[in-house]
Amino acid sequence: MYAKTTLASTLNNQSTDPLLPPSEAAAYIGVTKNTLSVWRCVGRYNIQYVKVGRLVKYRKSTLDAFLDRRTIGGEV
Repeated sequence: MYAKTTLASTLNNQSTDPLLPPSEAAAYIGVTKNTLSVWRCVGRYNIQYVKVGRLVKYRKSTLDAFLDRRTIGGEV
């Protein structure tokens, strides 16, 4: 029963907060895939990622939070 609940929760989360491969994540935040890779390797920005084996994925919500942290100005 627990495995089904966990799987259902994971699948529901995927539809609301998808995991993006590096190429899509980079395009989403407006940088190249190589730039995103360098940032990850040298720790330039603290963008959390999911790593399973050699696969790297980024949650869309993490990328949104990164963009929010980097946003300057706005309404007063």
